[in-house]
Amino acid sequence: MQIYLDYSATTPARPEVIALMQTVMTEEWGNPSSLHQWGARAATRLEQARVQVAALLNAEPDAIVFTSGGTESDNLAILGVTRRYATPQHLIISSIEHSAVAEPARILEQQGWQVTRLPVDAQGRIDPLDLKAALRPNTVLVSIIYGHSEVGTLQPIETLGQIVQAHGAVFHTDAVQVAGRLAVDVQRLPIDLLSISSHKFYGPQGAGALYVRPGIELVPLLAGGGQEFQIRSGTQAVPNLAGFGLAAELAAAELTVETERLTKLRDRLFEQLANVDVLVPTGDRRQRLPHHVSFYLRCADGDQLTGKTFVRQMNLAGIAISSGSACSSGKLVPSPTLLAMGYSERAAKSGIRLTLGRDTTEADIDWTALVLKQIIERLVPQSSLCLG
Repeated sequence: MQIYLDYSATTPARPEVIALMQTVMTEEWGNPSSLHQWGARAATRLEQARVQVAALLNAEPDAIVFTSGGTESDNLAILGVTRRYATPQHLIISSIEHSAVAEPARILEQQGWQVTRLPVDAQGRIDPLDLKAALRPNTVLVSIIYGHSEVGTLQPIETLGQIVQAHGAVFHTDAVQVAGRLAVDVQRLPIDLLSISSHKFYGPQGAGALYVRPGIELVPLLAGGGQEFQIRSGTQAVPNLAGFGLAAELAAAELTVETERLTKLRDRLFEQLANVDVLVPTGDRRQRLPHHVSFYLRCADGDQLTGKTFVRQMNLAGIAISSGSACSSGKLVPSPTLLAMGYSERAAKSGIRLTLGRDTTEADIDWTALVLKQIIERLVPQSSLCLG
């Protein structure tokens, strides 16, 4: 039995998406900036995708700037705002941001910017009072991840956004794990910039978007022909973006039913593993992504028995899970997220993540729980190396 439980890393493109991309590549392959009929066909397809992606967020189509994915969207948000200032100012991020936000912030700090990294509690949640206290007169940007890929925790984004809005700073959120899995309404939420990625909800890799609230000015990262409303130059990848658009439309149509189904499967897996003392859930159990299950191993052995050990063992059993985030899966270092949540270095090397998707069934959940228990019985010592 082959079971894929790493949907937070990437999702398989839907058959409908693949078919549409093939059509676009063979019949609508023109440059959308060209004035002839070949260009017009591509431009029409591009704008249809923009409408579809905008609808997923309840946004106006002109507020959607297409990018190559979540990383570019995050960078465009952080650097696009901060490059408006001739002298370094102050920005705020959380201590558990994805590297696509944390790294630009680190680079800005080296350039003289003041960067505050908000702490989180043991569940990975930010206290809004900490955000209030961190704001300064020269705070120009706040970026807080919406739903965390490693521990599944959802932040109180509406409350945080209201605080930032009242201060007069720009508020950005990385919603890559949320969009297509939970309802996101930018007309209601106090969000100025929001990043999403196609391949997290069954679209192709290499396509993403940044929602830009009207009135927010960004300095482009790329100098060129001025595509994407003069914000993101470069000929658009129309086949990818067409697939992105269709994936967004399908996700929106199925959102309510699929979110409920995934939540039930998620809770079923947590329940089946609740009596395994070695597995300690991480993240907030209530304020949580609907498809996300994560643990750390109470009994681990330094670098010998880590989360990655279990990833390998589960893979041998035909089950794909993850240790930490996919972007750092090649590094045997403690998870910065778990460290920020107060875990020891040993515990922070032992995190595992199981994320569910469209093809996940109850039988998959039951078999996965059984296999994981068997691996634990075989590999984990009974007492001498328990972390407690």
